[in-house]
Amino acid sequence: MTSQRTALVAAPLAGPLDRAVRVLFDATWSRARDWIAGGKVSVGGAVVTDITARVKLGDELCVNSRARRPRPTELEEGAVVHVDAHVIVVRKPPGVSTVPYDDTETDTLEGRVRSWLERSGKAPRGVRPALGIVHRLDKETSGLVVFARSWLAKKALSTQFRMHSVHRIYLAIAHGDIRDRTLRSFLLANRGDGIRGSAHGRPPSDAREAITHVRSAESLRGATLVICKLETGRTHQIRIHLSEAGHPVLGERVYVRHFRGPVIEAPRLMLHASELGFVHPATEREMRWEHSMPEDMKVIVERLRG
Repeated sequence: MTSQRTALVAAPLAGPLDRAVRVLFDATWSRARDWIAGGKVSVGGAVVTDITARVKLGDELCVNSRARRPRPTELEEGAVVHVDAHVIVVRKPPGVSTVPYDDTETDTLEGRVRSWLERSGKAPRGVRPALGIVHRLDKETSGLVVFARSWLAKKALSTQFRMHSVHRIYLAIAHGDIRDRTLRSFLLANRGDGIRGSAHGRPPSDAREAITHVRSAESLRGATLVICKLETGRTHQIRIHLSEAGHPVLGERVYVRHFRGPVIEAPRLMLHASELGFVHPATEREMRWEHSMPEDMKVIVERLRG
């Protein structure tokens, strides 16, 4: 197979770039997005690495499998909301993994934070900044993330996440009319069809209890803006719970296969970690931060208010 292929965007594919790449170059969703994030896709001759980008009718797309991955970028201005000797709290943009998925992924939030600590003088020169991973956000999810900078913080925060005492609020735009409710199930890594999901009947020993409190914030045209409070924090918990309740998050690509309603297009997963709070591992003070809804979600909300 040639290393470089081109195709023109036809009318039905105008919209999300990842969808056009997936269809035109016969790729899976994950492969299409990896190509984009890895700098292997260009639109009209210009490399595009934003998986939330959109294309229009007549755009020329090119996939070059031999293109080099772009150098890691830096944290955006204002991304660091708190930093001290024990923790650093940052705003994660969509399209960036919290940590590397594999050895080939170099531009991650973890890497950007380490680079920022080095450049800002918050870490000793010539020493790789210590950074402990205590939780993650999905690649397409935006919002607040905390990293531990000391062994004390890593131990204390890991315990708080394990005991579900960390305050976490998410904003999501999901399909359909959603009323206030609590979603509770036991989640499995494989529900039987190769993806995560809830166990039916008596849960097996490897199932993990998951509880999501959902509150309607605004009814939209064909969707609802909801506030989700996590009582537990399992992998893909909000996405799975809303999807299994018949209300997949807009932009969902995995947990949407059984949805039969009209799909509302979105440039990425419309999920945002808007509030984060925990007890500081050194001062033992309760700390909390908020991060308002990002622009791409505001655009969708405005569009659906019509």
